[in-house]
Parts: sequence; structure tokens; C-alpha cells
Amino acid sequence: MGNHDAFGIRDELLSVCRTAVGDELRSITYFTHDDVDQLYLRSDLDRDADLEGFAEHERLGFRSQDVYQNTELGEYEATIRMFEQGYLTRVVYDGHGVWVTTDDMSIDRFDELTVSIRSVLSSYEEAKTESTS
Repeated sequence: MGNHDAFGIRDELLSVCRTAVGDELRSITYFTHDDVDQLYLRSDLDRDADLEGFAEHERLGFRSQDVYQNTELGEYEATIRMFEQGYLTRVVYDGHGVWVTTDDMSIDRFDELTVSIRSVLSSYEEAKTESTS
């Protein structure tokens, strides 16, 4: 993992995701424009996902922040993708983001997950800014 764990983002993301999602949590992956790192993978799943391929697609979320800015829908918060065997939730904040895969769960838990991840990403961004000042 790159220097993005210097502020404990791995443990904090795992904690908030486990709290929001519980046993339905499948994986957590952190990404930036240039980097991708799987922070967690449930033990019953294989490590054969094309993380870089997923990251290339999920990086489009950085543009979504700008495209959806100032719409009548409000601030862009997250993208949820539905699949046959689960869900992928992408949350981006400035130049970094997280996608979380889960088993089936209620929409309320997706909302809690999104709010929690955005909070961690914004805190991390603030900590990075303060350390470079």
C-alpha cells in the first residue's frame, strides 16, 4: 500500500464498513488517479478480480463529481451498481475514492455506508493537507 495508510485510512475504512455492512461486506478497495489497493477481501472469496480494470472504470467517478455539481439533485454522494451476486458502491472525494462490494442488503445500509466512507475520505484529505503545511 502506498503512503495513503500513513493516517490509518485502512483500519478506519474497515471499521466503518464493517459497522455499516456487517457480514455482508465482501471487499474494500481504495483508489486514486494512479493507484489501487484492495484493503479487505472476505476470506471465502478468490483474489482473482482485475483491480486495475475496475479502478479504470471507477475513476470515472472523479469526473462525476464535477459533472453533477450544482444540479437540482444536490451534491453527488455515491454510485451503487447492482450485480447478480451483490452490489458495488463507489464513493469518491477529491482525488481519491473507495469501492466496496457487498452481498444483498437494504438501501438504508448503503446510505450509512456512503456517509461513513465520505467522512473517512474527507478526514484523510484534511490530515494530508495539514501534514504538508
